[in-house]
Amino acid sequence: MDFGIAGVAAITVICYLAGQLVKATPLATKWVPVICGALGGALGIVGCLTMEGFPGEDPLTSIAIGIVSGLAATGANQIYKQLKGGNES
Repeated sequence: MDFGIAGVAAITVICYLAGQLVKATPLATKWVPVICGALGGALGIVGCLTMEGFPGEDPLTSIAIGIVSGLAATGANQIYKQLKGGNES
């Protein structure tokens, strides 16, 4: 089964949910982008090794794709907050 770009979207969704979980803990929200980026990098490697058709052909590219996907999750959250008009963390 070829997942292709859907694997990248899955990394973004997983990282977004992880960021929301971190926000629910006493951990400072300044760590959310770091955690999402690191988790995304790890999931990029997992995607490279397990998913047929994952966009990253080598480990370094897969890590980069994962990090960007993880950071995209924090960016998506910021865009949502700006459109909503709230300034919650």
